[in-house]
Amino acid sequence: MNNRIYLDYNATTPCDQKVVDHMRPFFSELYGNPSSAHHSYGWLTKEAIEDSNKLIANSLGVSAEDLIYTSGATESINMVLKSFSSKFNLKGSHIITCKTEHKAVLDTLGFMEKYEGVTVTYLDVDAHGLVDLDQLKEAVRPETILISIMHSNNETGVIQPLRKIRQMVKGKNIYIFSDATQSLGKVDLDDVFDSVDFTCFSAHKVYGAKGVGLVYVKNKFENKVLQSLIQGGGQQKRLRGGTLNTPGIAGFAKAIELSIALGKKEQNRLIHLRNKLESGLLEIEDSFLNGRSVERLPNTLNISFAYVDGFKLLSALSKYMAVSNGSACNSANENPSHVLLAMGLDHSLAFSSIRFSLGRFTTDYDIDRVIPIVEQEVAKQRDSNILWERRLF
Repeated sequence: MNNRIYLDYNATTPCDQKVVDHMRPFFSELYGNPSSAHHSYGWLTKEAIEDSNKLIANSLGVSAEDLIYTSGATESINMVLKSFSSKFNLKGSHIITCKTEHKAVLDTLGFMEKYEGVTVTYLDVDAHGLVDLDQLKEAVRPETILISIMHSNNETGVIQPLRKIRQMVKGKNIYIFSDATQSLGKVDLDDVFDSVDFTCFSAHKVYGAKGVGLVYVKNKFENKVLQSLIQGGGQQKRLRGGTLNTPGIAGFAKAIELSIALGKKEQNRLIHLRNKLESGLLEIEDSFLNGRSVERLPNTLNISFAYVDGFKLLSALSKYMAVSNGSACNSANENPSHVLLAMGLDHSLAFSSIRFSLGRFTTDYDIDRVIPIVEQEVAKQRDSNILWERRLF
């Protein structure tokens, strides 16, 4: 594995050693339950939680009172969306989302349609992956209570225009939720926090530990919409029961602090590497960039190679590198990417797509190695494909 190149950072990131070192004391030294109010073990860990909360809030430029910790983005998404069940809302039960959302959103909304009495409109996207704003405008009804549009797509990196969406529904008493899991540490989040009522993040996407995430709730004490998904103990102002994950939260705070500190310098480095990889791979005949000509994450590249079986290509590439055909949560699915199909790709091109996602430890040397390997393996796949031989006839 030491010879393999890791280019699947959108699936998960390695835990930064500085984060590991920051977490270590909370496993074996400062191990008290932060809810234990009668001894120093609990006091010290509660203080660590409060310090971590302030560090995250200061790093993101939000109020520390507006953060709720969860087990990750999937729980956060369930928590927010299920708060808009018909049993909690008198105004209505109509939710608007997009066909290219992460499965954590789509599957949750599918469940809510079946069991929670909500109606969902699924918006189309254009060929670049941007939501159809005209269709959004037409979809709004008097009973619309929520718009759920992710900030950046995990497969293509395409960034949605949240500010425009906010302006379109201003004054209509409609809440906005955005899954910004992939955006944290990669791009500026001002447009997210300025535009949404709820958003969520996950530590393992930003060089923290797996098993910890957070929900941001704008003006939490004024916002009475959010419901508790997990009861038991009354922690976090009764909005999320269960013992707080002190090591995970402390590590999350450190991971965010490190990512924000790297800032534009790291973003520009990743753009350079992504563009270098993109230019090299698009030299391969009949290769196509998915998400061209729109704002994208600096680290994400999705390319389709015509006349290639994507699963066979992934298998061949796995000897040299870690890449994927989309979301890790859906990677065992043998159907084409729902994101690429929604963008209008035919099944064959959607089947032949590869996502390359770069990160903190990707180097120029890695990119120099990847390009000829992909070129070689694509050629091998096409040599055995009779359609490739007949393409010019």
